[in-house]
Amino acid sequence: MNKAFVREVEEGPSRCPRCGSVGDVVGEETLRAHLSERDRQRFVQTALFCPHPRCPVVYFDDFGAEVLRDAFTAPIPVKDADAPLCSCFGLTRDDIESDVAEGVVTRTKAVVQRAQSAEARCRSLAPNGRSCLAAIQGYYMKCWQQAQSGRQPN
Repeated sequence: MNKAFVREVEEGPSRCPRCGSVGDVVGEETLRAHLSERDRQRFVQTALFCPHPRCPVVYFDDFGAEVLRDAFTAPIPVKDADAPLCSCFGLTRDDIESDVAEGVVTRTKAVVQRAQSAEARCRSLAPNGRSCLAAIQGYYMKCWQQAQSGRQPN
């Protein structure tokens, strides 16, 4: 094929074409679970998830294909504040805030344990195809630190 018609992939990490954030690679299983057949055909086998909360791009690739937030009916963790942090078991920010306010970790701990088990289906249920553990632990610590200083989580 004539190289004049082939777009070369740039060196370095793949970045979202709208916001410039480094994308997280997602595989075919994740794309099959979250995209219509028509949207899935824009990508070969993999795509990248844009992790920037305010960027309208959810999936993109290095060749200009994009799927925007408005193509989804359900809330997307990272993109929507009202989305559960855990796509598999439904743990929400409100659940974590309640655990912190009550001085217990009942809901948070139960979901963390389940997320580490074979029950978790992150690759198919989470739009970024990844485990929620880091997000849960990070949000819990943020809430706990804010509670210690007397501030409300944002």
